Amino acid sequence: MSNTHFTGAALLIGFGAVLGTALAGGASTGNAAASTSPPPGAKQERPLNKRILMAVTSHDKKGSTGEPTGAYVPEMAHPYDVFTKAGYAVDIVSVRGGKVPLDGVDGKDPGVAAFLADPQVQKVLAQSPPSSTVDASRYDAIFFAGGHGAMWDFPDARSFTAAAQRIYEAGGVVGAVCHGPAALVAVSLGSGEPLVKGKRVSAFTNEEERTVGLDQVVPFLLETRLVQLGAIHEPAPLWQEKVVTSERLVTGQNPASASGVAKAMVALLGASSR
Repeated sequence: MSNTHFTGAALLIGFGAVLGTALAGGASTGNAAASTSPPPGAKQERPLNKRILMAVTSHDKKGSTGEPTGAYVPEMAHPYDVFTKAGYAVDIVSVRGGKVPLDGVDGKDPGVAAFLADPQVQKVLAQSPPSSTVDASRYDAIFFAGGHGAMWDFPDARSFTAAAQRIYEAGGVVGAVCHGPAALVAVSLGSGEPLVKGKRVSAFTNEEERTVGLDQVVPFLLETRLVQLGAIHEPAPLWQEKVVTSERLVTGQNPASASGVAKAMVALLGASSR
């Protein structure tokens, strides 16, 4: 794993027929379940759609530096592999749609190489659907992939944050890794409380941000903002895997945590269907 860094973008798997059934609604669906949903965190038995939404960034520059960034590919590829092997269809969608900017492309990583060689993945990376087309009711879970670009566009991606609220309050699972938790700073429950309030979380740490020299470039420090919202941040040493599950929220610290977040999400989904 490189200690430089990462950024997200977009993709829809299950292209042809799946595109017509999995994507339709948009931001207007985001709060539909709020008035009738059970208490946050309550365990529910629910039928599964066997479909996961993978949300990725469309932002391709590291602030005023002009340096390129994008969806951090290992944080897409390794969770995608976990989800699909567990029998889930995965729709990877970007904030704005269109070509997904990519970062962290490592041909020596077999998981990344296989992911980028997939013809369907190639099609979606070239022309991804925008977040405004998402129908949250189609999904059992939403996973926010990381990459530095997420720090700029995830907090304002209302279709994604509304989808996360609806999925969680319908008994589904919300997951995020590295800079992916930037989306969580804008997710509130029907009660008006932040989703992360009182929950244990992991995310790219302030120390890691300083180590890559971008603590003065990103619009905010992710660890700090999550704590300000009432989250209980649990860091690991630099670049070490760290996955935290708190009720039906699963978060991971960095690229090394990507597969672990996906595995924990699958485990929660399996428990909720029994």
